[in-house]
Amino acid sequence: MKTYKITLLPGDGIGPEITAEAVKVLNAVSSKFGFGIEYEEALLGGIAIDNTGVPLPEDTVKTCKASDAVLLGAVGGWKWDVLPGHLRPEAGLLGIRSALGLYANLRPARIFPPLKAASPLKDEVIGDKLDIMVVRELTGGIYFGERGRTEKNGDKAAFDTELYTVREVERIAKIGFETAMKRNKKLCSVDKANVLESSRLWREVVTEVAKSYPEVELSHMYVDNCAMQLVRNPRQFDTIVTSNIFGDILSDEASMISGSIGMLASASLGEGTRGLYEPIHGSAPDIAGKGIANPLATILSVAMMLEYSLNEAAAAQAIENAVSAVLEQGYRTPDIYTEGTIKVGTVQMGDLVANEAAK
Repeated sequence: MKTYKITLLPGDGIGPEITAEAVKVLNAVSSKFGFGIEYEEALLGGIAIDNTGVPLPEDTVKTCKASDAVLLGAVGGWKWDVLPGHLRPEAGLLGIRSALGLYANLRPARIFPPLKAASPLKDEVIGDKLDIMVVRELTGGIYFGERGRTEKNGDKAAFDTELYTVREVERIAKIGFETAMKRNKKLCSVDKANVLESSRLWREVVTEVAKSYPEVELSHMYVDNCAMQLVRNPRQFDTIVTSNIFGDILSDEASMISGSIGMLASASLGEGTRGLYEPIHGSAPDIAGKGIANPLATILSVAMMLEYSLNEAAAAQAIENAVSAVLEQGYRTPDIYTEGTIKVGTVQMGDLVANEAAK
């Protein structure tokens, strides 16, 4: 029997609660589809600071590197806000991404039919189905370029540099095309090539990489137009690939189409198949320990892990089907509850999805 090694980083706030429910669902599908899971838990974020004095202990890095995939709950909280930047929980998250060489962030924006009313968009805009994947470059561009303070014409000024190498664009483009191949074979590359030289290079490289993926329909779009089209006609998109800063903005915009941050999974990928999977919401310390956190984003992150790192596509689909079924049955955690539905807590939602996935 094939056995996978999974590192769990429950983290802070509601992280341990939602991670536990995701593990419950993963165990259910592993039994159903005949593969094993070996878990090892490690420290990251605030809990790591409390126990070791740093947000990312070296033991955590070693454990993650020895695993097939990493599942993260959430990091951060008010308790650690007074610490300097390099010692805050979020530094641990950036550190583990860097240590694992993760340069691509995959953010799905999907509307489950029972939650359509939560979307800010009209039904006629959403249509019967909406499922977009944003592939964002994660370690280059303006966030990592040269920056500083200077003077211009005797006035104080500041600058940040957008810089991409051919290799950086090639590798994120390949992730974009490979992601599109697993979906509907449509890829939209988003840039600002009418103004920015870095975007002109981006477009040139993406066009060249496209020659290796003749089955994928490639289009190009300026970022300002893409921002408009996402709310005007989002159904035209399937997979989007774009730079760090554009992806930061567009993935947040696309995610709001779904109507609930508690439903949104993500994956960070690099060379090879190992990835880091996490919900996009925060640690929510105000509701930690109350048993009301929504575990569905973490559970859906497990589905992404099964698809992109473990190559267990059938198990991934079983989880997505289970989430859909539970929502169709009317069950809701407080964040997505509406009158006429059935309010449940974190553990009960995990049980419902696990039981459905095991059928």
